[in-house]
Amino acid sequence: MTMEKGISSVEVLPSKSSQVTAVKVVVKEPETKQTQRGKRVGFVLVHAGAGYHSESKAKEYKHVCKRACQKAIEKLQAGALATDAVTAALIELEDSPFTNAGMGSNLNLLGEIECDASIMDGKSLNFGAVGALSGIKNPVSVANRLLCEGQKGKLSAGRIPPCFLVGEGAFRWAVDHGIPACPPGIMATRFSLAAFKRNKRKLELAEKVETDLIQLKKRRQSNEKGSRVMCRTCGRPSRANDGSRGGDQIELYSLENDSGTLDTVGAVVVDQEGNVAAAVSSGGLALKHPGRVGQAALYGCGCWAENTGAHTPYSTAVSTSGCGEHLVRTILARECSCALQTEDAHQALLETMQNKFIGSPFLANEDGVLGGVIVLRSCRCSAEPELSQEKPTLLVEFLWSHTTESMCVGYMSAQDGKAKTHISRLPPGAVAGQSVAIEGGVCRLESPES
Repeated sequence: MTMEKGISSVEVLPSKSSQVTAVKVVVKEPETKQTQRGKRVGFVLVHAGAGYHSESKAKEYKHVCKRACQKAIEKLQAGALATDAVTAALIELEDSPFTNAGMGSNLNLLGEIECDASIMDGKSLNFGAVGALSGIKNPVSVANRLLCEGQKGKLSAGRIPPCFLVGEGAFRWAVDHGIPACPPGIMATRFSLAAFKRNKRKLELAEKVETDLIQLKKRRQSNEKGSRVMCRTCGRPSRANDGSRGGDQIELYSLENDSGTLDTVGAVVVDQEGNVAAAVSSGGLALKHPGRVGQAALYGCGCWAENTGAHTPYSTAVSTSGCGEHLVRTILARECSCALQTEDAHQALLETMQNKFIGSPFLANEDGVLGGVIVLRSCRCSAEPELSQEKPTLLVEFLWSHTTESMCVGYMSAQDGKAKTHISRLPPGAVAGQSVAIEGGVCRLESPES
């Protein structure tokens, strides 16, 4: 893999909203060794969520991203499909107790784990997804199986095969297709159980404060109707305590906004033939309502993959993370893919995050818009004559962007000895939900010599 850009800069860019600070960063990466004879090429970019990643757990987040990259590259080097490679990466991420996907996911209000996942194949444009799925260790494996079964054509009697299943129906379909069930007790970890107990306690306290506040307002209204309370000092009507501090008290009991509440895991892949694939998996928000489905399961919201075509000069793959409701209402994965068809990928992604996400009219009433994306785009290009004898070359641009405090990513090409990992953070002074960070790089993948 040969790096094309070596820029290191931080630039504060103007925006339509004075509350939005957009930060564009392009990181310099070292060159890697040349393509080895006979080795298949490919590239993977993964993320362990956009949220907040504490320094104390940074090592664990980076380690799981490295393992996910290695699993995907092993598949690509063995000649597997891009969809199989991206699935392998997601399974590794789901199996980590530190991520909010698969094992160790956030628990819902009833103390149960319900997962969302989806996958998209850029070559066929087929899509597979599951929502609110319980009892399956790796939800992305069910999504991938739905995608594969859908490619086989119609079912008996001309029925259309499903591409998106939820709840009990998704579980039964998975078991019927040979995917083993997983006991609920195995899915929850000591970390997720401890977070559930803390959040339940906070919820109970918040509900008590809200109840007290309502009763206080009712008493005040009753007193105002019956008689006016006079101030003993000046003789004028006094202002009764309207409970304005109640809102502050409720804020004290808000749910934890750590990496376990927003993180969704995902990956994007391009193989030797230039085919792209994307996948995403999530346990959803902490204490979500049972049956809630987030962006990770929804078409155009959690992931997107599309090979180059008549109207798409670039192949693109996108995976999102963050507050599902924000990502659903902006269809962010699809928006990013469309934007990446313009010449400047960095600028296109920046403008999309600013105008179609933070500044979206569909989120105008939100105090802070929380989310993140990883994207790649690729195209065939002619190599330099002095460097190659018309050897096929794949140009790959890869980026990540987030409005959350941090985002953990990893990336690797089939020619790299090991994966690189990074925890991207908003710069000092930037406000989460109102600021955008962007980082990334560009590389050339040369086909192996026969």
